[in-house]
Amino acid sequence: MGKKLSVVLPSYNEEQMIEKTAKVVGDILSREQIPYELVFVNDGSKDHTWDKILKIKEEDSCIKGICFSRNFGKESAVFAGIEQADGDCIAVMDCDLQHPPEVLVKMYRLWEDGFQVIEGVKASRGKESFIHKMFAKTFYKIISDATGIDMSRASDFKLLDRQAADEFLKLPERNVFFRALSSWVGFKTAYVEFDVREREAGASKWSFKSLVKYAVNNITSFSAAPMQIVTFCGIVFFVFAVILGIQSLYMYFAGYAVAGFTTVILLLLLVGSILMFSLGVIGYYIAKIYDEVKMRPRYIISEVVKSKDE
Repeated sequence: MGKKLSVVLPSYNEEQMIEKTAKVVGDILSREQIPYELVFVNDGSKDHTWDKILKIKEEDSCIKGICFSRNFGKESAVFAGIEQADGDCIAVMDCDLQHPPEVLVKMYRLWEDGFQVIEGVKASRGKESFIHKMFAKTFYKIISDATGIDMSRASDFKLLDRQAADEFLKLPERNVFFRALSSWVGFKTAYVEFDVREREAGASKWSFKSLVKYAVNNITSFSAAPMQIVTFCGIVFFVFAVILGIQSLYMYFAGYAVAGFTTVILLLLLVGSILMFSLGVIGYYIAKIYDEVKMRPRYIISEVVKSKDE
């Protein structure tokens, strides 16, 4: 028997996919004779996701279920799944099968060859609107600049060696960005391309509002870029003020009246807007610091059902 692979599957309102995902992933790994456990993390679902997990647990002893006391978010679900998994290597994939489960086999074989982090990178992003693609491109550009790692095709679909997973779990921050931090920890890394598939059932849980919130939260958790934008704006307006000041002094000593009441009002509105924006960015970072110093747990588990080996 080979070494065990734990597959972490964050699940939020996925009652239509639980049984199929367990069967498809289990069949592929069994056929390849890869010892495994499937770790379903119910992230405070409002439907019957947990009931479905309990049902498949009765039918398949390789299933482990973790139920949160409420919705804590995907990042917390990923962290909890990795923390509860007991495999020699740990893969994370979406429960909706948009991440092709057969790629798990390639990742596992690369891990057997000595790689400690195997990143799933998107060969194509599937069907997305133009606005969504532009938004994603900007988001990954900022994160790539912050990490020094190209994350333009990054995903949450990846496999970590137990050592890499343990180092990831040691990170103390409350706001965890798995997609970037799993690369940040380093180790010997390989890449596997995959095509994002369409959902087979159910609907995406990501609205445009939730995607914006997710992006802002992760950018501020992993990068000081917004603070640098404020500094850049300050430099630009200082240069602008110097030029305008020189022009005003020249006109004053030349004997011309400095006209432009409208210009003054517009400048006040513009500078006021920049100041308010700057205070907002600073305030957001202070709020993040406040969240960190409170040291509240990332999640609360209300129930765990274990696999056959525990």
